[in-house]
Amino acid sequence: MANVIIYTTPSCVYCKMAKAFFMTNNVKYIEKNVITDDEAREAMIKKSGQMGVPVIDVDGKIIVGFDKNGLSDLLNIK
Repeated sequence: MANVIIYTTPSCVYCKMAKAFFMTNNVKYIEKNVITDDEAREAMIKKSGQMGVPVIDVDGKIIVGFDKNGLSDLLNIK
């Protein structure tokens, strides 16, 4: 099982889409709210070089935004 971390904000539509994708495909993930968690925000920026969300870390591989095809490839979802 892949180690998945998603960096989000409560109002982010693409974050909600990514989490729905994970739920549909039974992918366990850790969610980090970068509005309330300063350490998570700094980690997200360091990993991605981005301030926008979602940033998704799948076993150390970073996806910025909701990239369904990219996530499917990394998670071996057909």
